[in-house]
Amino acid sequence: EAVAALYAVAYKLKFASKQAMGRDYGVLPLEGLWWAADMDSFTAARDKSAWDWTMMIMQPDWITPAMFAEACAVVQKQKGLPALDQLRLETYAEGLAVQIMHVGSYEDEAPVLQRLHHEFMPANGYAFNGKHHEIYLSDPRRVAPEKLKTVLRQPVVRE
Repeated sequence: EAVAALYAVAYKLKFASKQAMGRDYGVLPLEGLWWAADMDSFTAARDKSAWDWTMMIMQPDWITPAMFAEACAVVQKQKGLPALDQLRLETYAEGLAVQIMHVGSYEDEAPVLQRLHHEFMPANGYAFNGKHHEIYLSDPRRVAPEKLKTVLRQPVVRE
């Protein structure tokens, strides 16, 4: 439901921007922030019940809170999506991060994250500094699981 609401508002904003401002743009990929009390639940334990998340779609800087509110109102009137009241427009500043491209099923991310978190980060003097971030470059409805492209990103700080 949350993803459907995000896409509905993202496309409404795209068309409103083009119509009202003459500024067109492509809707950007879906992104997710993931976190848990124990980050090992993403790798060793792979305990999805322990995960919390926020999904997002980046918007151009000219999209205003008023435009966002109007797009939400129009989508609510047209589609009545229950998750619309959970959407928000906010600025997200991630800072320094390490990342790797994962090609394959979402279920096969754990070994890649294990290497990133427990090998690459310590070997290069980095420590966790924020929520795990994924950028979904492929549409899972159109791409085979083994060909899905996902940027796996972890905000870090130098130790």
